[in-house]
Amino acid sequence: MTLMLSPTPGISAFPSDTDMTRWSATVLGPESTPYENLTFKLSLSFPSNYPYAPPEVLFTTPVYHPNVDMAGRICLDILKPAGKGTEGAWSAVLNTGSVLLSIQSLLGEPNNSSPLNGEAALLWDRDQDEYKKKVLARHQEPAEMEAK
Repeated sequence: MTLMLSPTPGISAFPSDTDMTRWSATVLGPESTPYENLTFKLSLSFPSNYPYAPPEVLFTTPVYHPNVDMAGRICLDILKPAGKGTEGAWSAVLNTGSVLLSIQSLLGEPNNSSPLNGEAALLWDRDQDEYKKKVLARHQEPAEMEAK
């Protein structure tokens, strides 16, 4: 609710009109990154045991990134359940705003040691100009997606 009443610049999220467990979010690409001036849409689905389990968050805007696969799934520790023997870092103190802020940060600071897109991880490290070309080739602004 805090996110709707006092939004963080570059991040917004709202529940569906018909289902409070499904939200739509928008994240602007961070400055001084290949994603600067790009807009990304995401979907959030909250499980019945939220906040004790993380929401499922997917990019609905196509994105080229080391930690995002072609289906929009995101590899980020806070989106995985925490517990003994798991890699997850989800905590019930995290909220929608902190999750989206972490995703926005991930855009500019990928974790190349755990990529979902190996090609993107290699390009990020080796050729930022080529990486930016791939980002722009894959990206569609939300208005372009709606027109299809």
